Amino acid sequence: MERFILNKLIEWKNSPYRKPLILKGVRQVGKTWILKEFGKRCYDNTAYFNFDENEEYKQFFETTKDVDRILQNLMIASGQKITPKKTLIIFDEVQDCPKVINSMKYFCENAPQYHIACAGSLLGITLAKPSSFPVGKVNFMQIDPMTFSEFLIANGDENLVSYLDGIESIEPLPDAFFNPLYEKLKMYYITGGMPEPVRMWTESRDVSAMQKSLSDIIDAYERDFAKHPNTNEFPKISMIWKSIPSQLARENKKFLYKVVKEGARSREYEDALQWLVDARLVHKIYRSTAPGLPMSAYDNLSAFKIYLVDVGLLRRLSQLSPNTFAEGNRLFTEFKGALTENYVLQSLISQFEVVPRYWTQVNPPYEVDFLIQRENDIFPVEVKSEANTTGKSIKKFRELFPDKVKLRIRFSLDNLKLDDDMLNIPLFMADQADRLIGLSLEKLNR
Repeated sequence: MERFILNKLIEWKNSPYRKPLILKGVRQVGKTWILKEFGKRCYDNTAYFNFDENEEYKQFFETTKDVDRILQNLMIASGQKITPKKTLIIFDEVQDCPKVINSMKYFCENAPQYHIACAGSLLGITLAKPSSFPVGKVNFMQIDPMTFSEFLIANGDENLVSYLDGIESIEPLPDAFFNPLYEKLKMYYITGGMPEPVRMWTESRDVSAMQKSLSDIIDAYERDFAKHPNTNEFPKISMIWKSIPSQLARENKKFLYKVVKEGARSREYEDALQWLVDARLVHKIYRSTAPGLPMSAYDNLSAFKIYLVDVGLLRRLSQLSPNTFAEGNRLFTEFKGALTENYVLQSLISQFEVVPRYWTQVNPPYEVDFLIQRENDIFPVEVKSEANTTGKSIKKFRELFPDKVKLRIRFSLDNLKLDDDMLNIPLFMADQADRLIGLSLEKLNR
């Protein structure tokens, strides 16, 4: 499998400002695989240390802060060779090893010649504690589920990715490309972007194995809920997690605590929800009152939507069978377009530095699905799960904020086109959004 994060890892390796790396990502998203693959491709050898399998290695970090001594002990105990600049050192499963994480300060200051990458599940939880990591002494990188483009490559469709990457003008795609991309996007909704389910489908077309793999991942996440330090939070985390399909199935997708449990109040459940956010199992998208910068200044902290980390996991958690999606575009409209919104959000989060927001007006009711910040501009985004769509909300948004809207964006099953200031992006081109926005602005400014 090709993962685009490999390019970022190569940039990290070659950077004159390189520090020890902490790679974050949910369980089974491919952290260990990508680091080992990176070591295989870009270094003479890889020295791999797993602190879950070999808990005795932790002792080397408890008795000294001398990095040369730590590495000498690790080499002797494991029989692995470590050479400055030529060996990639991987410290895996470090989430329960604060001494290992804290030692990155000394590697950064006293031994920058060593290339070190740390990984672990639930690292977002660990790093949310102020004492857990050496501020300013590490680089961070996030690995998310595979994008649709990465799915296409895994599926042997590099030609389609090359075609999409080569588009340099906003004009409709020929049916010879549009139709197969549309069909393959259906399959991506079913498998999602977690590497193992993708492999089950792309290598053997085994739907039952793919289904089981998704179920196993969900089971692993649900077992992780018990790792919350406050055992009282475990059932609350579980209830929020299981309520997500119900939250997204509603027309108004604003998160409601009463959907979690009748009579539930925010103060009882907000810690449990924050645990899921810190673990990056869910994305929390705040309602924005206006398109201004910084976006956070316009957040309504009491109104937000939550989405799952991966569209395939959402489909499985919602117990939607793959078999029901054979006919037409039912996959896109089923479940009130929630799968489509989740998919688009996943793609936007990986492309834009600032987390998207959404916008609503109550009376009369209008809702713009997402607001995205690109450089110093904010763009309203409408997500439609069908073709031939018109949206009154995104039109109203332009009327209310005419000076702020350079371009409006719609994701739908319509073809690629630019009508005045409305850019329609086919859903299967969501990964290309940043580039397509740039091309559209150039066209509008001519």
